[in-house]
Amino acid sequence: MAEILGVGLTHSPSLIAPDELKNYSLTRALRSNDRIPAEKKNPESWPDAMRTEWGEDEGYTSALYQREKLVDGFRTLRSEIDAFNPDVVLVWGDDQYENFKEDIIPAFCVLAYEEFECQPMAGTDGSQRPNVWDEPANKIFRYKGHESARYLAGALLNSGFDIAYSYKPLHQKGLGHAFVNTLLYLDYDRKGFDYPVIPFSVNCYGSNIIRNQGGPHTRQVGGVDMALDPPGPSPKRCMELGAATARALLASPWKVALVASSSWSHAFLTPKNWWLYCDIESDMARFQELKSGNYEAWRGISNAQIEDAGQQEMLNWMCLAGAMQELDRKPEIVEFLQTYIFNSSKCLALMKA
Repeated sequence: MAEILGVGLTHSPSLIAPDELKNYSLTRALRSNDRIPAEKKNPESWPDAMRTEWGEDEGYTSALYQREKLVDGFRTLRSEIDAFNPDVVLVWGDDQYENFKEDIIPAFCVLAYEEFECQPMAGTDGSQRPNVWDEPANKIFRYKGHESARYLAGALLNSGFDIAYSYKPLHQKGLGHAFVNTLLYLDYDRKGFDYPVIPFSVNCYGSNIIRNQGGPHTRQVGGVDMALDPPGPSPKRCMELGAATARALLASPWKVALVASSSWSHAFLTPKNWWLYCDIESDMARFQELKSGNYEAWRGISNAQIEDAGQQEMLNWMCLAGAMQELDRKPEIVEFLQTYIFNSSKCLALMKA
C-alpha cells in the first residue's frame, strides 16, 4: 500500500514582496477602491486590533513578525516533506483567471504536464517584480511532472468524478501563482525542489471567476455589474474528491505528499468588511474545527457561506480535509496567523500517519 503525507499551507503573494511592500493589498484598496466610503478608509474607524497591527509604521513591524513565523513554518514543512521523501507532490490550488478564462472553467483539472517552466519574478508585462530574494525577472524555475498524474485522472474518472485533465497550458505559461508560489515557499532557502509535481486546479472563485477576473473588482457593462457566473464545486464535493484521491493513490505504487495551498478568508473577497479586512470570526471557527479534527463540520458548509466569508480558496483545504478524513488523520498545527492588514489569515499544518 502506498504512503501519503498531508500538508496545508498558503501561497499568499505577500511572502514574495519585501516587508516594506507587504501591506500592498490594503494600501491598494485604500487608494483605488472607490466603493469604500471615505470614512471607512480612515484608520480611526477600523477595529482596535487592526489599528494596533497597522501601528505607527503602516504595518512594517507586523510584517517582520509575520514573515518570521511563516518562514519558520515553511522550513518545518519542507523538513517533513524531505523526511517523507515522496515520489510526487500533488498540490490543490486555485486558478485566478490565469490558465482558465472565458473559453473553459473546469471545476477540477489535473495538470498532467511533462514539465513546468515558470518565470514568477516577472510581472504580467515582463517587468521586474520586487521580491525578497532579489531574483531577476528573467530567472526561470523548472519543475518536473509525473506519470501518476495520468493514473490519477483515470482513477478519478473511473470512480465517477468527471474531472478535466490537461497535457499543456492553455493561457498561463508554466503555472499559476497558487502552484508556483507554493513551490517557491517550500524552497524558501533555495536548496532546490526536485520532487515531481501534480498541480490539481480547483475552481475556487466560482460565481466571480469571470466577472471579477480573479481580482477584487467586479466588471461592469453599461454601468451595471456583470451577472454572477455559475458556482464552483461545493465544500462537500471537494471533500468527496479528496477522499477519492486518497483512495486512488493508496492503491498506487507511489509515495505522495498531498498539499492544500491557500490562505483562508481574503479581504478583497469580503465586501461586508468593505474589502479592507478578512472575516476573522469565520476563520477562527474553521480553525477550531480543523484543530480538533472535526472535518465533518466543513462538509456542511454551503457555497453561500464560503463566499460571504471570503473563504473561496479554502476549497483547496477542503480537498485535503476529505483525503485526511478518509485516512483518519488528525492535523498537527504548525502555525496559524490571523491578520487584519495583510489580506488573509494563514494556516500551516501537517497530517502524518
